[in-house]
Amino acid sequence: MDALTVLALAAFGSTAYLTTLATVQWLNQQASRAKVAGLVVVGMVLCALIGTIANASGSVVIGFVVGAGITPPVHRWISQRPRPVAGH
Repeated sequence: MDALTVLALAAFGSTAYLTTLATVQWLNQQASRAKVAGLVVVGMVLCALIGTIANASGSVVIGFVVGAGITPPVHRWISQRPRPVAGH
């Protein structure tokens, strides 16, 4: 297993998660028809992406799963941290 491949795909899995999250949050603010069509497109893209990754080597799959698995709790932790007040 190539460690560099696992690390690179972990970053890609993290990016895929954050991009999907931002897209779905944006779609939730749109009109009903656009929301449904957008969610269908997002689902199709994710299925194609996961299918392509599943067809690749084992280290690629492991890296993608690790990146996508670690990102949600880390993203929640970063979002919930208190922010320092500027100028004080």
